[in-house]
Amino acid sequence: MTTAAGPATERFPESSSAPLLPTKQLAAPSDEAAAFHEFNGASFPGAVFNLSTTIVGAGIMALPATMKVLGLVPGLVMIVLAAFLTDASIELLMRFSRAVGAPSYGAVMGDAFGWWGRRLLQVCVVVNNVGVMIVYMIIIGDVLSGTSSGGEHHYGVLEGWFGTHWWNGRFFVLLVTTLAVFTPLACFKRVDSLSYTSAVSVALAVVFVVITAGIAIVKLIRGQIPMPKLFPEVPDLASVWELFTAVPVLVTAYVCHYNVHPIHNELKESSQIKPIVHTSLALCSTVYITTSFFGYLLFGESTLSDVLANFDSNLGIPYSSVLNDAVRVSYAVHLMLVFPMIFHALRLNLDGLLFSSARPLSSDNTRFGVMTAVLLLVIFVSANFIPSIWDAFQFTGATAAVCIAFIFPAAITLRDPHSIAKKWDKILAVFMIVLAVTSNVVAVYSDAYSIFHKKSAPSQA
Repeated sequence: MTTAAGPATERFPESSSAPLLPTKQLAAPSDEAAAFHEFNGASFPGAVFNLSTTIVGAGIMALPATMKVLGLVPGLVMIVLAAFLTDASIELLMRFSRAVGAPSYGAVMGDAFGWWGRRLLQVCVVVNNVGVMIVYMIIIGDVLSGTSSGGEHHYGVLEGWFGTHWWNGRFFVLLVTTLAVFTPLACFKRVDSLSYTSAVSVALAVVFVVITAGIAIVKLIRGQIPMPKLFPEVPDLASVWELFTAVPVLVTAYVCHYNVHPIHNELKESSQIKPIVHTSLALCSTVYITTSFFGYLLFGESTLSDVLANFDSNLGIPYSSVLNDAVRVSYAVHLMLVFPMIFHALRLNLDGLLFSSARPLSSDNTRFGVMTAVLLLVIFVSANFIPSIWDAFQFTGATAAVCIAFIFPAAITLRDPHSIAKKWDKILAVFMIVLAVTSNVVAVYSDAYSIFHKKSAPSQA
């Protein structure tokens, strides 16, 4: 019989509940000990970069557009509020994990809601992460090879530099990216192995922010930028509904919960996870606030839903084309380096769904290799043959992300299987559920109304 002080792997024997690699405190089998004996635990900076990379993905490009909808003041306040709510939800998740020694998000969901709770979490992570990575690959293809999905061809960076050739076409560029970048990085079994690429990824996000801020400041000094809108304009009821379409972008801006446990399990000192979360959220909030402010300041009411698309025209300053290319290339490489962090969680949770009774994925190289190859192939094919999937993932990805970030941690708190939640915790949990459900129901309704209204508009003319 397992005692209360027993190790987490005895309490949660299923591979779906275990981290990809065993925690450093657990004794490894003799055949694996030699392979990992030099790993003494992840460092604080490495963990911060990995968690920050999980947070800062493609969503950063939608933030300036939310400022256009909400206005600068409410928009920036919402970014800060979302950071505080994310910190609270992660704190609740880790508190309940410590109470039972759960080594993964799936394990703590299984402890609270049983088999179906763990499976529901894993399905949401798979849906969210597959959608996110397909979108990442589509953006990389658009930036480097151009796109014609809107009826008008927008030249990619490689087309602009070298002209149109077979070797800088979308299919070949994504194939090379998949084989030369994604595949090697996806083969690492430890999250900490990605800490250096994560550091470069965060640095490239900062490069984007610095360039955007620099351009905006130069144009502001020259008097080429009008005063931005501070508060939303709501002349009618339709404008009120439109405000809610921006909320899911902010609510899901900090989703990283599925990688908190793997990062925590590899730390030298497990008590460092709280300051790591705080540091990562502070860093990402700074990037988000700066991007939102200067992006909206620079393009104003012309800000597109993906602000990266604004960087394919003349910026009205010297070296405009060089700066445009620098922004787009740095962001494309940033997404390439974010990809393996999201892929790590996808592979782990899909393995838990399909092989819940099998031995740990880290000790089965055949299963590890086959699953990695199949997932990369599915994502690659989808990105090439489904060129426009934004509407679909507004409904699926955003909903799954909200469940992962807020609804599930709040539900665990309200369930409170070990009676450790305080009164304030339950009040906060109710608030998070109400905010997440309300904002997303209204946003999905608004998006659906907008899509069907556009389709019916010509017949009404």
